[in-house]
Amino acid sequence: MILSDADILERLEAGDLVVEPIDDYDLQIQPASIDLRLGERFLEFQRTNIPCIHPNAEDEVDKYVSETIVDEDSDFILHPGDFVLGTTHERVEIPPDLIAHVEGRSSLGRLAVVVHATAGLCDPGYRGQITLELSNLGTAPVALTPGMRISQLTFTELKTPAERPYGSERGSKYQDQDGPQASRIGSDDEFGGDQLDRNDD
Repeated sequence: MILSDADILERLEAGDLVVEPIDDYDLQIQPASIDLRLGERFLEFQRTNIPCIHPNAEDEVDKYVSETIVDEDSDFILHPGDFVLGTTHERVEIPPDLIAHVEGRSSLGRLAVVVHATAGLCDPGYRGQITLELSNLGTAPVALTPGMRISQLTFTELKTPAERPYGSERGSKYQDQDGPQASRIGSDDEFGGDQLDRNDD
């Protein structure tokens, strides 16, 4: 079951679903979603001469990613063909009986701006800001202003709550993230993630 505006408000008031801060409920609560705003931090991918980025070498990502913070009342210009990581202004906490789906706003889609390449799911138990995978598929640069409504979050109720929700007990890589986070795929088991995790301790 997808939550309606009434369902969302009821869950927010109960406190088991958290989306904060919501500054304007009338503006941000849609018939079956919550509009999320763009944060001020971006991770930009620089041109690199390395032959490829291998998932099991996370240190390579740091060599070609740089953080940009956009000042208040300024814009981030997303050029045609660009791919950057942004973040939501809001922090969310998803309870064990819900899945949240990150969707683009149609008004931005009509400007050829895509808000996620593939990671459009927030698992039950997830806490933190949401990293946005922003790209411009069009032919003209688009100005993105921190604080603008950038995406929508919809919620689907599970038949039963997740027994092993996202979080520290699962070793979840992005729990409690603050700002955009680069890929941590090298921590996955198929790339020797257990060894990487031990080295990090």
